[in-house]
Amino acid sequence: MQERHKIGLFSLVMLALSSIIGSGWLFGSGEAAMVAGPAAIIAWIIGAIVIMAIAFNYVELGAMFPESGGMSRYAQYSHGPLLGFIAAWANWVSLVTIIPIEAVAAVQYMSSWPWAWANWTRQFVAHGDVTTFGLLIVFLFMLVFTLLNFWSIRLLTRFTSLIAVFKMVVPALTIILLMASGFHPANFGHNWQTFAPQGSAAIFQATTASGIIFSYNAFQTVINMGSEIRDSRHNVARGIAISLLISAVIYTLLQVTFIGSVPPHLLAQGGWHGLNFASPFADLAILLGLQWWSILLYLDAFVSPFGTGVTFVAVTSRTLWAMAKNQHMPQWLGRLNRRYGIPRLAMAANLVISLLMVSVFRNWSVLASVISTSTLIAYLTGPVTVISLRKLRPNFKRPVASKWLRVVAPVAFVLASLATYWAMWPTTIQVILVILLGLPFYVYYEWRRGFPNFKQQLKGSLWLIIYLVFLSAVSYLGSQPFGGNGWLHYPWDFVLISVTAYLFYCWGVASRIDSDELVAAAEVNRQVKVDDDE
Repeated sequence: MQERHKIGLFSLVMLALSSIIGSGWLFGSGEAAMVAGPAAIIAWIIGAIVIMAIAFNYVELGAMFPESGGMSRYAQYSHGPLLGFIAAWANWVSLVTIIPIEAVAAVQYMSSWPWAWANWTRQFVAHGDVTTFGLLIVFLFMLVFTLLNFWSIRLLTRFTSLIAVFKMVVPALTIILLMASGFHPANFGHNWQTFAPQGSAAIFQATTASGIIFSYNAFQTVINMGSEIRDSRHNVARGIAISLLISAVIYTLLQVTFIGSVPPHLLAQGGWHGLNFASPFADLAILLGLQWWSILLYLDAFVSPFGTGVTFVAVTSRTLWAMAKNQHMPQWLGRLNRRYGIPRLAMAANLVISLLMVSVFRNWSVLASVISTSTLIAYLTGPVTVISLRKLRPNFKRPVASKWLRVVAPVAFVLASLATYWAMWPTTIQVILVILLGLPFYVYYEWRRGFPNFKQQLKGSLWLIIYLVFLSAVSYLGSQPFGGNGWLHYPWDFVLISVTAYLFYCWGVASRIDSDELVAAAEVNRQVKVDDDE
């Protein structure tokens, strides 16, 4: 792709923000407050720290290997095809589910429009599930998401830049207007018991279960667009850092605003756990007499998921394209359109799969139940891979190489492990079963190739396979706030996971493989320019 057709830093940040600020800001604050009360503020900060620690590892990898769908390739470089497939499949499952989730979110909010002329939209949802009529609108949205990506990367960036500006302005003005119209400092409590009415465990529960990790997750948009980014050696790191910092500030301030704006009489009736807002910020605006602003909020409840859905069509198609490049998916999925360099066939395949998925699972919360956990499982390979590659190929070009990585990598692995546990049983085992559904693809293509170096591949991936079994067992036996049966009590479950996670991290790094996959890695890395090359 010619340099002038690539994505610049501003468009890259707008693309990332358009992904990050989606249905999370519409649902997250209300859900987190119901779980943790005012202490939900801490949950947003913890979520940002977890994702930033994880992203720190991928900044080096993304700068080293500026290729589309890169997050589906890194683990294969360091540990062989089997681990690469598990990581890529887990990541793809989470990404392909985001497309119907955002479409369903838009339709569900449309179904609650309060205007008389919009009565017909109430047929879209019944008892929390999208109806057959509503499903047609979901299909239409998903088709539009795909078509906006189908012809040109420039069309995508122009659309998402416009959407991203709107999506930042509306939350910012919501913060200002709601705070000015009715802010109650007493809602935050006067001691720890009133600030965290459900206890400290609820803070961590809210971090994953209320969609906070999900809300921040889209930083990988930057990574997966690797080869299409102008000056990738600098802009990968800048795009991730800027977009995550902006979104963290917006999300945290939104949570503060939500907590301070809830009318005290509602809290007196049922406490934080008793709140039941269908459209949290729009409902608050109406309660505070800002009916005119609720109109724009309902509009944004359509625009925000729409922008995220459009962006993730691009990201998901490049992820599936990379899996085909890894030779564990049909090769026709790896074909690029010659004129635009876009994986159109992978894009069309994702659309069909997303349509089938939403036809079966018509509820936003059901669709969302495995996204965060499957993503976190894919992220477990990042810290292990980046350190392994430093040991395997210290001579690779590294435009971004922090001396702090040796500390941040194991910390990120531990945090990703804890966040997986916070998703609560039985989500953990459900995600593992979904990941196992992809193994027949791997086995089939390895069988066609005669299972080359299978023992070596098993060596490179056994640590993660056993670790997933361990996390499932701890989730089942864990403390009751996280869905377990109470054999392990809080916070000793955290201690056990943290110590064991570090041991598995060390095992993962020790399981690195010096294989032919590094030849392909060297080819990609050779294209990287560093300051010494100029």
